[in-house]
Amino acid sequence: MSETTKGPASYFPAIEAKYGQPVAHWQQLLREHRAANPGVKHLQQVTWLKEEHGLGHGHANALVAATRAEDDHD
Repeated sequence: MSETTKGPASYFPAIEAKYGQPVAHWQQLLREHRAANPGVKHLQQVTWLKEEHGLGHGHANALVAATRAEDDHD
């Protein structure tokens, strides 16, 4: 029985197909952006991905949510 991916990760295959980069690429950019801009908010990073990298809102939001969840978990 296979599990269905849920949450932000469910967007990852479409993100990789549409933008031609692995999720790790986008997560690295987000981490660098966050390090260079202490206190940057979730929605500010979503807007940055949309404006600077041409991602759609849903894809940008999924990447930011997943990356922050990983980073804030540690």
